[in-house]
Amino acid sequence: MASNDLAAAGMASKKECSALPLPEAIHSPSADALAAAASDPRLTEDLDIALLKRSDLPGEVLDRLSRNSGAMQSRKVKLAVVEHPKTPRHVSIPMVRHLFTFDLMQVALTPVVPADIKMAAEEALINRLETISSGEKLSLGHRASGRVAGVLLLDSEPRVIRAALENSRLTEASVIKVLMRRDSRAAFVEAVCHHARWSPRREIRIALLRNEKTPLARALEFARSLPAGLVREILQGSRLPVNTKSHLLKDVAERSGRSGEPGF
Repeated sequence: MASNDLAAAGMASKKECSALPLPEAIHSPSADALAAAASDPRLTEDLDIALLKRSDLPGEVLDRLSRNSGAMQSRKVKLAVVEHPKTPRHVSIPMVRHLFTFDLMQVALTPVVPADIKMAAEEALINRLETISSGEKLSLGHRASGRVAGVLLLDSEPRVIRAALENSRLTEASVIKVLMRRDSRAAFVEAVCHHARWSPRREIRIALLRNEKTPLARALEFARSLPAGLVREILQGSRLPVNTKSHLLKDVAERSGRSGEPGF
């Protein structure tokens, strides 16, 4: 009898929870009330967002909300579910792939989003780059994560490349990585050669001296900013044209002769 009484009490409690008005249910401390609210087809977008602002939501509630077809028609709700720190991975990771382009960008940049979800958002965004418009790529170049900006350095449009080079999250390592690729575009190399932020950097200049698309005038300028011995070492493994290498080595020899210290 005692077990029957407990079961009956539990059923009564659930009925009470489901009977709560939705505006009250989404603020309830009861997990049962929250779960009932998350499954309710009458939920509006505003109520969904208010519910998702709660950081203490149990994973089961978020799971139920993700299966509420009415709620999932809202772009804002989908984004909020993915960004919620308590959303189970089996819910958030598949949902990432269905987000809009700039929602993916937001997920990747939101500090509270777990690292693996950010990475999934970046992967989805990178996989989408070939299908989005030039205007979208231009905006992403300026605003997206450093990883996405690094991929955009390989784009065919010079203005997209320039936008990515201006991205404050872009790292020196990403720029060098593209400079070392044989398929780096001439427009990218030219842009880096004249970029006020990147071209003065020592490691960038070394990478440019290894890239076959670096113009002679810029290669000469960069080589003159480095010790002669280092330039000789760089040119041994450089893909610069033979004539360019010869010119740089001749200039190094002249500098060394004037200094009286071969190799500096």
